[in-house]
Amino acid sequence: QVQLVESGGGLVQPGGSLRLSCAASRSISSFLGMGWYRQAPGKERELVATITTSERTNYANYVADSVRGRFTISRDNAASTVYLQMNSLKPEDTAVYYCSAGDPPYYTSAWGHGTQVTVSS
Repeated sequence: QVQLVESGGGLVQPGGSLRLSCAASRSISSFLGMGWYRQAPGKERELVATITTSERTNYANYVADSVRGRFTISRDNAASTVYLQMNSLKPEDTAVYYCSAGDPPYYTSAWGHGTQVTVSS
């Protein structure tokens, strides 16, 4: 059973930046890919971005329209970590952000416990 641990959330002003990290308890190459999801109060969990983490697949990476150009997903296989760089944050980005891992297209076999991101002045 893999463990995924998110970190890097917090309170930031509109226009600010945060970098979220998701550390896996085993090599992320053992998954086909990983994703970041978010859930705002009273709303359903939504997909933010995905990235492949194994050479066993060439499935396309994905970034939601709502964050494209502001958020970037990346990975460091040696560190077994996936990142979400979030720039130009808006109040509507406020949510609990969750990391996931598994098979394409949604990579939802395993989940972390989430990290809170609050964008407010």
